[in-house]
Amino acid sequence: MQRLDMKQLLSQKLSPQQIQFIKLLQIPTAELEARIKEELEVNPALEEGEDEPEDEFDDLDSGDDDSDDDYDDPDAALDNPDNTLDEDYDADQRDEQPEVELPIKEEPAEAPESSSESADDLDLSDYLNDDEIAGYKMQGDGPGDDDDGREMPLADTSGSLMDNLLSQLGFSGLDERQQTIGRQLIGSIDGDGYIRRDLSAIANDLAFSQNLEVSVPEVEGVLHVVQTFDPAGIGARDLQECLLLQLERRPQEETVENAERILQDTYEEFTKKHYQRIQQKLDLEDDEIKEAIGLILKLNPKPGGSGPVGGGKIQYIIPDFLLSHDNGQFNLTLNTRNAPELRVSPAYTEMFRAYDKASKKDKKMKEAVTFVKQKLDSAKWFIDAIRQRQNTLLRTMDAIVRYQREFFEEGDESKLRPMILKDIAQEISMDISTVSRVANSKAVQTEFGIYPLKYFFSEGIATDSGEDASSREVKYILKEIIEGEQKKKPLSDDKLEKMLNARGYNIARRTVAKYREQLNIPVARLRKEL
Repeated sequence: MQRLDMKQLLSQKLSPQQIQFIKLLQIPTAELEARIKEELEVNPALEEGEDEPEDEFDDLDSGDDDSDDDYDDPDAALDNPDNTLDEDYDADQRDEQPEVELPIKEEPAEAPESSSESADDLDLSDYLNDDEIAGYKMQGDGPGDDDDGREMPLADTSGSLMDNLLSQLGFSGLDERQQTIGRQLIGSIDGDGYIRRDLSAIANDLAFSQNLEVSVPEVEGVLHVVQTFDPAGIGARDLQECLLLQLERRPQEETVENAERILQDTYEEFTKKHYQRIQQKLDLEDDEIKEAIGLILKLNPKPGGSGPVGGGKIQYIIPDFLLSHDNGQFNLTLNTRNAPELRVSPAYTEMFRAYDKASKKDKKMKEAVTFVKQKLDSAKWFIDAIRQRQNTLLRTMDAIVRYQREFFEEGDESKLRPMILKDIAQEISMDISTVSRVANSKAVQTEFGIYPLKYFFSEGIATDSGEDASSREVKYILKEIIEGEQKKKPLSDDKLEKMLNARGYNIARRTVAKYREQLNIPVARLRKEL
């Protein structure tokens, strides 16, 4: 039996303008430049330059006063306390927001009738809808999984390790068959400079991809040639071989020979720093083993790190904020790349005004003005989103500076206070998700260096005084203790725990081990030195 029901639902959705602001907020400076260039290319109504008064354009819309009821502030959905994507904007800028369609709708409003308008006149509201605004939706807009886990943009670098190795292969004097094997081997080198695949697997790849039947000894013979290329140690199959390849290029002195004996005959003891066993097994004096171990420690365990494989990238961080301290006052500014001068094209505004004054409005002119209207709206929304982004970035960073004032004055890590996203969100009356987007992939340049914003967020550790200390402060103290220990008798995690407890930090041994690992500090046995 069929039944017909009627239900009334109230739903929420983010408008395209809100999505655009969210996307612009979370990208860093380097990526913002590319995003602005992309928008300038696809939207002719947007151009670089100082903003001009837009009274003429606004006057054209003022004739449709009744249609304003269908529009509302773009923050409407984000200000709802039930919405986790709450993006609060500065109250002083709310009057400057572009009018966009209300994201919460119960019924479509009926367009007002006007007897003065002819059938051919353009009703601009018919050409503006929420879902498809021409010139607005482009790559990088709207939600997507591709942006999750976004990394800090890196500067490009010219040349690569692979190009360098292939160039050396060309001058190696190998025949065409051996050159093919060499190219396959170079292509198998990873980012650390090692060939970790079995040579039999590489031989199989040559048979399938190059139709070249080769034996494992033949591949190994070409590998030995590749291992003579620069940088030293390249193409090794493990750390032991990598270190030995580097020692082979050094003058064969007594210290070098002792180092080779240590790596060849007592490699397992060397990895565990059992120096007494090495000394007894190889019959070495104290000075001899000390010099040999010192030489090995100076070798490069990752020769691939000296040049990016396959055109990789060197990490250069572009700060989003510039913070200076002068006479007790902080001066916080955005990187100039974060504050571009954008405006709506006066030429397109003039085109819109010309249509309004035209006596005859045919179909082609209606289509043209529809295009112009959509591009003008898109340009205004984009400029407004950039302004809101700047305001939100500055408000968030200003709150962080106030919260961590002592650190920014002295640059002492021990002065960092416990701070979580919720603290800053409450300070600036925004949602935690907004603060998270600002902190992600952003950095600030201070007098003490460049820091990612995430650096200033840390949990609290209870102390004897009853106050919470930042986990970064505890890590800083832990690092100081380890740096000051006797390297012949390094401190265990139990002793480190007792020393921290004596300083008033209530911390468990497993937490000490966790912080030590986060600082990339090995266990006591591996910190032992001669």
